[in-house]
Amino acid sequence: MKPYNKNLKQASRDLRNNMTDAEKLLLSRLRNKQILGLQFYRQKPILNFIVDFYCPVANLVIECDGGQHFTDEGLEADRARDETLAQLGLKVLRFDNLQILNEVDDVVEVVYQYCLKEISKESPL
Repeated sequence: MKPYNKNLKQASRDLRNNMTDAEKLLLSRLRNKQILGLQFYRQKPILNFIVDFYCPVANLVIECDGGQHFTDEGLEADRARDETLAQLGLKVLRFDNLQILNEVDDVVEVVYQYCLKEISKESPL
């Protein structure tokens, strides 16, 4: 289990109860182990962050980015956050909310291909 700030538990619950349309759509494609039988957790606290989706087996974080992520401050905060998560061995895939809403099949394919590559590293044929 990755370390997390226990003070973020309630905020994480609140975010799960107030998901964006993009998060809901992506969740519908990730839930119930639809991708390679992998479990994805939503609004998961890791360190001092709450990530949108987390798959521990693939060491993958998926972020659904709204407009606030595309300001200078947002881009810098995301860069620092991604760098910190990378130090834990996590890969962060970021998708724009509009990309998820308009091209969900393409987004899911990127996630699928990444997970396939990661799990095949652990159990070569």
